[in-house]
Amino acid sequence: MDWLSDPGYWASRLVLTRGLALVYLVAFVAALRQFRPLIGTGGMLPVPAYLARTPFRRSPSLFHLPWSDRFFAAVCWVGIALSAAALVGVADRLPLWAWMVLWAVLWALYLSIVNVGQTWWGFGWESLLVEAGFLAIWLGPADVAPPVLVLWLLRWLLFRLEFGAGLIKLRGDDCWRDLTCLQFHHETQPMPNPASRWFHSLSPRLHRVEALANHATQLVVVWGLLMPQPVATVAAVVVIVTQGYLVISGNFAWLNWLTLVLATSVVDGRVWEAVLPVQRPAELASPLWHQVLVVVVTAGLLVLSWRPARNLFSRRQVMNASFDPLRLVNTYGAFGSVTRVRHEAVVEGTDDPVAGPDAAWQEYEFRGKPGDVHRRPPQYAPYHLRLDWMMWFVGIDPRYGGRWLPEFLRLLLEGDRATLRLLRSSPFPPGAPPRYVRVRLYRYRFTTREERRATGAWWVRTPVGVLVDPVSLDHLIPRSR
Repeated sequence: MDWLSDPGYWASRLVLTRGLALVYLVAFVAALRQFRPLIGTGGMLPVPAYLARTPFRRSPSLFHLPWSDRFFAAVCWVGIALSAAALVGVADRLPLWAWMVLWAVLWALYLSIVNVGQTWWGFGWESLLVEAGFLAIWLGPADVAPPVLVLWLLRWLLFRLEFGAGLIKLRGDDCWRDLTCLQFHHETQPMPNPASRWFHSLSPRLHRVEALANHATQLVVVWGLLMPQPVATVAAVVVIVTQGYLVISGNFAWLNWLTLVLATSVVDGRVWEAVLPVQRPAELASPLWHQVLVVVVTAGLLVLSWRPARNLFSRRQVMNASFDPLRLVNTYGAFGSVTRVRHEAVVEGTDDPVAGPDAAWQEYEFRGKPGDVHRRPPQYAPYHLRLDWMMWFVGIDPRYGGRWLPEFLRLLLEGDRATLRLLRSSPFPPGAPPRYVRVRLYRYRFTTREERRATGAWWVRTPVGVLVDPVSLDHLIPRSR
C-alpha cells in the first residue's frame, strides 16, 4: 500500500501544520480574551441558556458537561498550550499515535467552542479551522510519510473554499459581473486596515483588474489545484499570492491567512525543501493501521461531501454552512454582495440626569472598527475582533443586533469590566458608568488626498440618524443572572 503515501510532500506537510498551529493559537487566544462578555455566564448570549435549549446531538461540545466560565478558560489554555507546542515543533517529535491525540484534542476543543459560540462564532473561518484541523489529525509527524488521500482532501477543501467564493460572487451581486465591486469594497469592508484607504484610491481601471484577477483565481486557476504537478504548484502559488494581497488590504480575521496556509500543502515539497532550511529524513514510516484509518476517514468524508458539492452548483447556493454537527465538510464563501455606502453604528453614553437635547454625549471607541475620524485604521488580522465585526453588520441592518445588542448596552450601563475590555476606550471611568446610552448611525467615507492633507483625518462622517434611542437600566427588562 505504498501508493497511499508520498514522501515528496514531507516539507509541504511541515509548512501546513506549523501554519495551522499558528492559526489555532490565535483562535484560542482570541476566545480566551473575549468569551466572558460574549458568551460567558453573565455575557450577552450566555452559553448556559443556549445549552438549555440545544441537545448534544445538534451541537456536540464539551460544554454540555457542567458549565462554568473557569472551565471554558481552562479549555482555551489547554488549546493555547497544545497549539504552541505544535507551532515550535514538539508535535513532530511525537510518535504517530501521540501526534494524532494532540491534533484530535485541538480539534475537539475548538469544535466545542464553535458549537456553543452562537452568533459570535458563526463566521465561515471558524468552520474552516475546524475542518482543516480534523484533516491535520491524519497527516502524521515528521517521521511518517504524508498520506496521499489526506493531501487530496486538503486540495478538495481548498477547491471548495475558493470556487465557492467565486461562484457566490457571480450569483450574488451585479457589481462582481461588471467588475465594479472593488470601487466600494475597500472602503465598506467590515474592518479596513492601514492600507485599505490606499487601495480604495486606486483608479477604476485598476479596481476592474482586481476584480478580474479575483474571478480568474477563484473560477479558473482553482481547477489547477486538482491537476498533477507542476500545474498544481503553479495554481497554489497563485492562490498564495492573491491571499497575500487580501491580507495586506483588509482585516478578515484568519480567513485569508488560513486559506494561504492550506495552499502551501499543494505546493510540491521539493520547492519547500529548496527554499527552507529543512532536511527530509532518509526513511519515512507508513504503518498499515494508519493507512487503513486514513482510507476509512476518506470514505466517510467523501460521503459527507455530497451535499456541499451539490451546493456549489445550486442556483440557491448558500455560503458558510455546515451540513453535519461536527463541521467536517462545509460550504464557504464571502462577500456575495458588496455594500456601496459605509454606515457605522456609533455607541454613545451620557451621565446627565436627563437624556434630552442638551445632554453631553460621549463616544465609546472600538478596537478595530472606525470611530474617531482621525484614527488610522489598525491592523488586527489574523486576530478576530468579534464585537467589532458584528457592529459592522448592525450598521447595515439593526436586526443583526438581535438579542445581543440590548445586552451589550445593558453591560455598558452596568460598567461591566469584561465588556469594557473589548473596547479600545470608554469615556467613563471604571465604577462610574453612564446613566444613558444610545446608538447613532453615521455615514463614513475615506478622505481624499486633499482632505487628508488639510485635516489629518482618515475619514469623513455625516450623521444619518439614531438606531437606538437613549436607554437606561430602568428601560431594560431585568435579566436573571
